[in-house]
Amino acid sequence: MGATRSIRTGPFVVPDVDDVPEGRMLDLPGRGRTYVVDLPGPPDAPTLILLHGTACTAVLNWFPALATLAEHYRVVLFDQRWHGRGIRSPRFRLDDCADDVVAVADALGIGRFVCVGYSLGGIVSLLTARRHPRRVAGLVLCATPYRFQEKWRERAFHRGFAATARALGDYPYRRAGRRARRLPELPAALEPGRLRRWALEEFRSTSGWALGPVLAEIGTFDATTWLPELRMPTAVVITTKDKAIPVYRQIELAAAIPGASIHPVAAGHAACAVAPHRFVPALTLACVTVAARR
Repeated sequence: MGATRSIRTGPFVVPDVDDVPEGRMLDLPGRGRTYVVDLPGPPDAPTLILLHGTACTAVLNWFPALATLAEHYRVVLFDQRWHGRGIRSPRFRLDDCADDVVAVADALGIGRFVCVGYSLGGIVSLLTARRHPRRVAGLVLCATPYRFQEKWRERAFHRGFAATARALGDYPYRRAGRRARRLPELPAALEPGRLRRWALEEFRSTSGWALGPVLAEIGTFDATTWLPELRMPTAVVITTKDKAIPVYRQIELAAAIPGASIHPVAAGHAACAVAPHRFVPALTLACVTVAARR
Protein backbone atom coordinates (compact mmCIF):
# COMPACT_ATOMS: atom_id res chain seq x y z
CA MET A 1 0.00 0.00 0.00
CA GLY A 2 1.13 3.52 -0.64
CA ALA A 3 1.45 6.05 2.13
CA THR A 4 -1.54 8.20 3.05
CA ARG A 5 -1.42 11.57 4.69
CA SER A 6 -2.28 12.24 8.31
CA ILE A 7 -5.61 13.92 9.04
CA ARG A 8 -5.89 17.17 10.97
CA THR A 9 -8.72 17.67 13.50
CA GLY A 10 -8.36 21.21 14.79
CA PRO A 11 -4.81 21.65 16.12
CA PHE A 12 -4.27 17.90 16.46
CA VAL A 13 -2.98 15.57 13.72
CA VAL A 14 -4.39 12.04 13.73
CA PRO A 15 -1.71 9.58 12.58
CA ASP A 16 -2.39 7.51 9.49
CA VAL A 17 -2.09 3.74 9.28
CA ASP A 18 1.61 3.87 8.41
CA ASP A 19 2.27 5.57 11.77
CA VAL A 20 0.62 2.87 13.91
CA PRO A 21 3.56 1.07 15.59
CA GLU A 22 4.21 -2.62 15.09
CA GLY A 23 4.08 -5.01 18.03
CA ARG A 24 4.76 -8.67 18.68
CA MET A 25 3.27 -11.65 20.45
CA LEU A 26 4.70 -12.06 23.94
CA ASP A 27 4.64 -15.25 26.01
CA LEU A 28 3.61 -14.82 29.64
CA PRO A 29 4.66 -18.01 31.46
CA GLY A 30 1.71 -19.85 32.91
CA ARG A 31 -0.77 -17.32 31.54
CA GLY A 32 -0.77 -17.35 27.73
CA ARG A 33 0.25 -15.01 24.91
CA THR A 34 -0.73 -11.45 24.13
CA TYR A 35 0.07 -8.76 21.58
CA VAL A 36 2.45 -6.12 22.97
CA VAL A 37 3.78 -2.82 21.61
CA ASP A 38 6.89 -1.48 23.37
CA LEU A 39 8.09 2.04 22.49
CA PRO A 40 11.47 2.74 24.13
CA GLY A 41 11.23 6.50 24.67
CA PRO A 42 14.22 8.52 25.94
CA PRO A 43 17.00 6.82 27.95
CA ASP A 44 16.00 6.21 31.60
CA ALA A 45 12.48 7.51 30.95
CA PRO A 46 9.66 6.43 33.29
CA THR A 47 7.51 3.61 31.95
CA LEU A 48 3.81 3.95 31.18
CA ILE A 49 1.72 0.80 30.74
CA LEU A 50 -1.41 1.74 28.78
CA LEU A 51 -4.56 -0.33 29.35
CA HIS A 52 -7.42 -0.06 26.86
CA GLY A 53 -11.18 0.00 27.25
CA THR A 54 -13.84 -2.63 26.65
CA ALA A 55 -14.20 -3.93 23.07
CA CYS A 56 -11.05 -2.09 21.99
CA THR A 57 -7.54 -3.23 21.29
CA ALA A 58 -4.46 -1.55 22.69
CA VAL A 59 -3.47 0.27 19.50
CA LEU A 60 -7.05 1.22 18.60
CA ASN A 61 -7.59 2.86 21.98
CA TRP A 62 -4.25 4.64 22.22
CA PHE A 63 -2.78 5.21 18.75
CA PRO A 64 -3.55 8.97 18.57
CA ALA A 65 -1.53 9.53 21.77
CA LEU A 66 1.46 7.25 21.22
CA ALA A 67 3.80 9.61 19.38
CA THR A 68 3.27 12.34 21.97
CA LEU A 69 3.74 10.05 24.98
CA ALA A 70 6.79 8.29 23.49
CA GLU A 71 8.65 11.61 23.37
CA HIS A 72 8.91 11.52 27.17
CA TYR A 73 8.25 7.95 28.37
CA ARG A 74 8.81 4.31 27.62
CA VAL A 75 5.33 3.30 26.49
CA VAL A 76 4.04 -0.27 26.71
CA LEU A 77 0.57 -1.34 25.62
CA PHE A 78 -0.99 -4.75 25.14
CA ASP A 79 -4.28 -6.42 24.30
CA GLN A 80 -6.03 -7.44 27.49
CA ARG A 81 -7.41 -10.94 27.82
CA TRP A 82 -10.51 -11.71 25.73
CA HIS A 83 -9.72 -8.65 23.56
CA GLY A 84 -7.98 -8.52 20.19
CA ARG A 85 -4.95 -10.80 20.26
CA GLY A 86 -4.97 -11.00 24.04
CA ILE A 87 -4.89 -14.05 26.30
CA ARG A 88 -7.55 -16.66 25.68
CA SER A 89 -8.70 -18.15 28.97
CA PRO A 90 -11.66 -20.28 30.09
CA ARG A 91 -13.17 -17.35 31.97
CA PHE A 92 -12.73 -13.59 32.32
CA ARG A 93 -11.77 -12.20 35.73
CA LEU A 94 -10.62 -8.68 36.53
CA ASP A 95 -8.09 -9.95 39.07
CA ASP A 96 -6.46 -11.98 36.28
CA CYS A 97 -6.29 -8.83 34.13
CA ALA A 98 -4.50 -6.99 36.94
CA ASP A 99 -2.00 -9.81 37.34
CA ASP A 100 -1.46 -9.82 33.56
CA VAL A 101 -0.14 -6.26 33.82
CA VAL A 102 2.62 -7.34 36.19
CA ALA A 103 3.31 -10.43 34.08
CA VAL A 104 3.87 -8.21 31.01
CA ALA A 105 6.16 -5.94 33.03
CA ASP A 106 8.14 -8.96 34.26
CA ALA A 107 8.49 -10.36 30.74
CA LEU A 108 9.85 -7.00 29.53
CA GLY A 109 12.19 -6.48 32.49
CA ILE A 110 10.23 -3.53 33.90
CA GLY A 111 10.30 -2.94 37.65
CA ARG A 112 8.01 -0.03 38.56
CA PHE A 113 5.61 1.62 36.15
CA VAL A 114 2.71 4.05 35.87
CA CYS A 115 -0.62 2.44 34.94
CA VAL A 116 -2.60 4.53 32.45
CA GLY A 117 -6.09 3.08 32.05
CA TYR A 118 -9.15 3.94 29.97
CA SER A 119 -12.58 2.78 31.22
CA LEU A 120 -12.04 -0.99 31.67
CA GLY A 121 -8.32 -0.22 31.65
CA GLY A 122 -8.87 2.20 34.52
CA ILE A 123 -10.56 -0.51 36.55
CA VAL A 124 -7.67 -2.88 35.83
CA SER A 125 -5.22 -0.12 36.79
CA LEU A 126 -6.94 0.32 40.15
CA LEU A 127 -6.85 -3.41 40.81
CA THR A 128 -3.19 -3.61 39.79
CA ALA A 129 -2.37 -0.84 42.26
CA ARG A 130 -4.24 -2.64 45.01
CA ARG A 131 -2.81 -6.10 44.32
CA HIS A 132 0.75 -4.96 43.46
CA PRO A 133 1.32 -1.61 45.19
CA ARG A 134 5.11 -1.93 45.14
CA ARG A 135 5.11 -2.17 41.36
CA VAL A 136 2.72 0.68 40.55
CA ALA A 137 4.48 4.05 40.75
CA GLY A 138 1.40 6.05 39.77
CA LEU A 139 -2.06 5.98 38.20
CA VAL A 140 -3.68 7.89 35.35
CA LEU A 141 -7.36 6.97 35.21
CA CYS A 142 -9.41 8.05 32.18
CA ALA A 143 -13.22 7.81 31.88
CA THR A 144 -13.06 5.37 34.79
CA PRO A 145 -15.75 4.22 37.25
CA TYR A 146 -15.01 2.91 40.72
CA ARG A 147 -18.28 0.99 40.83
CA PHE A 148 -20.95 0.07 38.28
CA GLN A 149 -24.65 -0.52 37.68
CA GLU A 150 -26.08 1.45 40.58
CA LYS A 151 -28.13 3.56 38.19
CA TRP A 152 -30.47 2.52 35.39
CA ARG A 153 -28.36 4.41 32.83
CA GLU A 154 -25.31 2.26 33.56
CA ARG A 155 -27.35 -0.94 33.29
CA ALA A 156 -28.80 0.25 29.98
CA PHE A 157 -25.31 1.11 28.74
CA HIS A 158 -24.10 -2.41 29.50
CA ARG A 159 -26.98 -4.02 27.61
CA GLY A 160 -26.83 -1.64 24.65
CA PHE A 161 -23.05 -1.78 24.35
CA ALA A 162 -22.99 -5.56 24.31
CA ALA A 163 -25.65 -5.69 21.59
CA THR A 164 -23.86 -3.12 19.43
CA ALA A 165 -20.51 -4.86 19.83
CA ARG A 166 -22.01 -8.19 18.77
CA ALA A 167 -23.47 -6.56 15.66
CA LEU A 168 -20.20 -4.85 14.78
CA GLY A 169 -17.82 -7.60 15.75
CA ASP A 170 -19.42 -10.72 14.37
CA TYR A 171 -21.34 -9.87 11.22
CA PRO A 172 -20.16 -11.70 8.09
CA TYR A 173 -18.46 -9.54 5.48
CA ARG A 174 -20.70 -10.89 2.72
CA ARG A 175 -23.70 -9.40 4.52
CA ALA A 176 -22.02 -6.09 5.29
CA GLY A 177 -24.14 -4.15 2.82
CA ARG A 178 -27.42 -5.24 4.36
CA ARG A 179 -26.26 -4.47 7.89
CA ALA A 180 -24.27 -1.33 7.18
CA ARG A 181 -27.15 0.89 8.29
CA ARG A 182 -26.96 -0.65 11.76
CA LEU A 183 -23.30 0.19 12.35
CA PRO A 184 -22.37 3.20 14.50
CA GLU A 185 -20.57 6.09 12.88
CA LEU A 186 -16.83 6.38 13.33
CA PRO A 187 -15.18 9.74 14.03
CA ALA A 188 -14.66 11.98 11.03
CA ALA A 189 -10.90 11.62 11.55
CA LEU A 190 -11.24 7.95 10.58
CA GLU A 191 -13.04 8.59 7.30
CA PRO A 192 -12.45 7.79 4.54
CA GLY A 193 -9.79 5.27 3.55
CA ARG A 194 -7.36 2.87 5.11
CA LEU A 195 -7.48 4.28 8.63
CA ARG A 196 -11.21 3.65 8.88
CA ARG A 197 -10.84 0.12 7.51
CA TRP A 198 -7.98 -0.57 9.91
CA ALA A 199 -10.00 0.71 12.88
CA LEU A 200 -12.94 -1.54 11.99
CA GLU A 201 -10.64 -4.55 11.65
CA GLU A 202 -9.18 -3.81 15.08
CA PHE A 203 -12.65 -3.49 16.58
CA ARG A 204 -13.81 -6.74 15.00
CA SER A 205 -10.81 -8.62 16.37
CA THR A 206 -12.65 -8.78 19.69
CA SER A 207 -15.57 -11.20 19.54
CA GLY A 208 -18.86 -9.49 20.28
CA TRP A 209 -20.07 -12.64 21.99
CA ALA A 210 -17.21 -12.44 24.49
CA LEU A 211 -18.35 -9.05 25.70
CA GLY A 212 -21.36 -10.32 27.63
CA PRO A 213 -19.22 -12.11 30.25
CA VAL A 214 -16.72 -9.22 30.23
CA LEU A 215 -19.43 -6.66 30.97
CA ALA A 216 -20.99 -8.93 33.58
CA GLU A 217 -17.66 -9.12 35.41
CA ILE A 218 -17.16 -5.35 35.15
CA GLY A 219 -20.62 -4.89 36.62
CA THR A 220 -19.51 -6.52 39.87
CA PHE A 221 -16.60 -4.12 40.39
CA ASP A 222 -16.77 -1.91 43.48
CA ALA A 223 -13.66 -0.23 44.90
CA THR A 224 -15.51 2.00 47.37
CA THR A 225 -13.98 0.55 50.52
CA TRP A 226 -10.33 0.52 49.46
CA LEU A 227 -9.83 3.58 47.23
CA PRO A 228 -8.69 5.73 50.21
CA GLU A 229 -5.91 3.20 50.85
CA LEU A 230 -4.15 3.98 47.56
CA ARG A 231 -1.09 6.13 48.17
CA MET A 232 0.59 6.40 44.76
CA PRO A 233 0.36 9.66 42.76
CA THR A 234 -2.88 9.66 40.81
CA ALA A 235 -4.46 11.78 38.07
CA VAL A 236 -8.06 11.40 36.93
CA VAL A 237 -9.00 12.43 33.37
CA ILE A 238 -12.73 13.16 33.48
CA THR A 239 -14.82 12.96 30.31
CA THR A 240 -17.34 15.68 31.10
CA LYS A 241 -19.87 14.74 28.39
CA ASP A 242 -19.81 11.04 29.21
CA LYS A 243 -23.19 9.28 28.86
CA ALA A 244 -21.83 5.91 29.99
CA ILE A 245 -19.82 6.74 33.11
CA PRO A 246 -21.57 9.59 34.97
CA VAL A 247 -19.37 12.62 35.56
CA TYR A 248 -20.24 12.68 39.25
CA ARG A 249 -18.99 9.09 39.54
CA GLN A 250 -15.65 10.07 38.00
CA ILE A 251 -15.41 13.06 40.37
CA GLU A 252 -16.16 10.79 43.32
CA LEU A 253 -13.32 8.54 42.18
CA ALA A 254 -10.88 11.45 42.21
CA ALA A 255 -12.12 12.66 45.59
CA ALA A 256 -11.71 9.23 47.16
CA ILE A 257 -8.02 8.79 46.22
CA PRO A 258 -5.79 10.96 48.43
CA GLY A 259 -4.15 13.79 46.49
CA ALA A 260 -5.56 12.87 43.08
CA SER A 261 -5.51 15.64 40.48
CA ILE A 262 -8.39 16.25 38.04
CA HIS A 263 -8.03 16.86 34.29
CA PRO A 264 -11.34 17.52 32.47
CA VAL A 265 -11.99 16.74 28.81
CA ALA A 266 -15.09 18.17 27.13
CA ALA A 267 -15.99 14.94 25.32
CA GLY A 268 -17.90 11.70 25.76
CA HIS A 269 -16.88 8.17 26.63
CA ALA A 270 -15.09 7.61 23.31
CA ALA A 271 -12.94 10.74 23.71
CA CYS A 272 -9.73 8.85 22.94
CA ALA A 273 -10.92 8.31 19.35
CA VAL A 274 -13.66 10.88 18.77
CA ALA A 275 -11.88 13.88 20.30
CA PRO A 276 -8.12 13.23 20.33
CA HIS A 277 -7.44 16.96 19.95
CA ARG A 278 -9.00 17.42 23.40
CA PHE A 279 -8.13 14.11 25.00
CA VAL A 280 -4.40 13.84 24.20
CA PRO A 281 -3.39 17.20 25.76
CA ALA A 282 -5.32 16.34 28.95
CA LEU A 283 -3.80 12.86 29.03
CA THR A 284 -0.31 14.29 28.53
CA LEU A 285 -0.74 16.78 31.37
CA ALA A 286 -2.07 14.03 33.64
CA CYS A 287 0.96 11.86 32.91
CA VAL A 288 3.34 14.78 33.52
CA THR A 289 1.61 15.51 36.83
CA VAL A 290 1.93 11.91 38.04
CA ALA A 291 5.52 11.51 36.79
CA ALA A 292 6.57 14.68 38.60
CA ARG A 293 5.23 13.32 41.89
CA ARG A 294 6.81 9.88 41.60
